[in-house]
Amino acid sequence: MNFARKVWQRSQDLLPISGFYFDRPLVLLQSDDWGRVGLRDHEGLEELRAAGLRLGERPNDFYTLETAEDLCRLQAVLLRHRDSSGRHPCLEMNFIVANLDFSKMREEGWRAARFLPLCDGLPDGWNRPGLMAAYNAGIAAGVFQPALHGSSHFCPDAVERNANAAGERAGLLHTLWQAGTPYIHWRMPWIGYEYWDPEQKEEERFLPIDTQRDWIGKAVGIFARTFASLPRSACAPGYRANDDTQQAWAQHGIQISQNGPGAPLPPHFGRNGVLQLSRTIEFEPATDPNFSLEMCLQQAARCFQHGLPAIVSVHSINFHSTVQDFRSRTLRCLDEFLTEIESKHADVLYLRDEDLYELVQSGSQETEQGNARLHVITKRFTRTFARRAV
Repeated sequence: MNFARKVWQRSQDLLPISGFYFDRPLVLLQSDDWGRVGLRDHEGLEELRAAGLRLGERPNDFYTLETAEDLCRLQAVLLRHRDSSGRHPCLEMNFIVANLDFSKMREEGWRAARFLPLCDGLPDGWNRPGLMAAYNAGIAAGVFQPALHGSSHFCPDAVERNANAAGERAGLLHTLWQAGTPYIHWRMPWIGYEYWDPEQKEEERFLPIDTQRDWIGKAVGIFARTFASLPRSACAPGYRANDDTQQAWAQHGIQISQNGPGAPLPPHFGRNGVLQLSRTIEFEPATDPNFSLEMCLQQAARCFQHGLPAIVSVHSINFHSTVQDFRSRTLRCLDEFLTEIESKHADVLYLRDEDLYELVQSGSQETEQGNARLHVITKRFTRTFARRAV
């Protein structure tokens, strides 16, 4: 089975696909993990250290949750910038729409993962005054666009299995939950991702389509309650999505799939009619010790040279400030990045995922001033060739 799957995948890489290329530089900003709680600020930090965890070995030990002030500062930077049509850059914010309900789980003896929708508030012990208002203010200003990440970032089946088994893993989960922290992924990769259980056989790691469809349906419902709209763009937690995920997304109205950095593939439609976007720039000052602003600018220039959109990946941790100030450096670098793009590419356009979807459907687009047109060029490509091209 594994051999046949690998042969099939290799054959897909060699088949020609219709991809979309553009005659003007395009920039999209995509960002994951919004709304997801992590380390419960300094109180949670001290509680976990008292329980014996040595936190601080990696930046993700200090992933917490954005504040209204974090969002206000980010909004201010985005509002300082405009593209050639006068439009501000817009951050596609992928939301985890529920968090663990630690109070209910404690009452049940930590046997099952119970979830609290984001629209119903945060778990006990968490305090973020004005957070939903700050999300909505950015959306109203046109610089934030909510998109779907999932109901949970981890695989609930994997978490419950380990929570109910005696041993070190259950102890770690219970210690974290007591402190109001759901997990720290690099310390426990066995929790997997929402649609992917890493400890199953290779061909069984993705959850069955009915299970995926159920989780996605719940997430879409909570998203609609939270933002009074339905999501059109989605990014699977950990980028772990398969054909079943794409099919379930399409059945729930998702039109755009955000894929992780890797091969710089042009936008193209997948088998389920979902537009596939591949991130081309990893903009992660908080977590990448080798982060280079100059390298990001060079990658953007190469994308423009080849007619590809520069799709920037920047996770929410980069804007957090309560436990460790990741925000200041990120905003400084983002401001400089956008300034350089605007100065070197006078015809740049800032798009949302949804704008790009409409663009490839129509084939061209008027700018807001109506004085310039953007044309879409359709060309055949193979994944194997595209990986070598940029």
